[in-house]
Amino acid sequence: MEKDITIRSLRFHYTDNRPSGSAVKAEVTAGGAWEPVIILMHGWGCDHTTVASIENVALQSGYRVVNVDFQGFGKSEEPHDVWGVEDYTSAMEEFIDTLGIRNPVMLGHSFGGRVGILYASRHPEVKALILVDAAGIKPKRSFRYYCKVYTFKAVKRLMYLIYGRKKAEERLDVRRAKAGSSDYASASPMMRRILSRVVNEDLTDRLPLVKASTLLVWGENDTATPLKDAQVMERMIPDAGLVSFPGCGHYSFLDNPVQFAAVLRSFLGEIAK
Repeated sequence: MEKDITIRSLRFHYTDNRPSGSAVKAEVTAGGAWEPVIILMHGWGCDHTTVASIENVALQSGYRVVNVDFQGFGKSEEPHDVWGVEDYTSAMEEFIDTLGIRNPVMLGHSFGGRVGILYASRHPEVKALILVDAAGIKPKRSFRYYCKVYTFKAVKRLMYLIYGRKKAEERLDVRRAKAGSSDYASASPMMRRILSRVVNEDLTDRLPLVKASTLLVWGENDTATPLKDAQVMERMIPDAGLVSFPGCGHYSFLDNPVQFAAVLRSFLGEIAK
């Protein structure tokens, strides 16, 4: 079922579906009955439809599935300011509180993994965390990269002086689009600025604070978030295990849907016991 809600004064779109039957029963805890709920968080440049196959597996496993469009993607409204991972995580906190969800399982692909890591690092009540080809570890940059960055910053300051802030940003957006990735080129000017911010946020120091049991699922040929990032996460998150798929890339859940479904189904079944 598709729904809209207002979060941080922005329209926030999501789907909320429950399984048919009772494959998994509510678990009775000290705080009352726990309803198995998994929150799906897509990657950059995607929306909730990208992880629809994951939603189907979770429903078949007896989980209520809440599948979100992050602000600026799908049918959710674009932020009016340059958001970082903190902003997206705070929005998820407000969203989860508003829906009254307790002890969720959090699954994040790529950018969604950033939000999952930060959320779980400060919410020990998270039932489990699933990171799929997740971002969050800042890559090591070459000397050439930093030369390019500092040259761009110098040009930016000069253009501000010549054209003024508004016109300078319009010209800079054209330049960024030509030099950036396909994700960057296809984004709106605001989302380009947000992307520039979030890709440089390093969450390595948050990994040891994740108390939830964590499943890492990776494509061994992932070039966007390489397997070595997953190995760092496995080492630094106290209760983490890694499953990697040979021949798969950044969308391992689409490249190898059968094995991915088997791994996810097994993990969700163990959590619900």
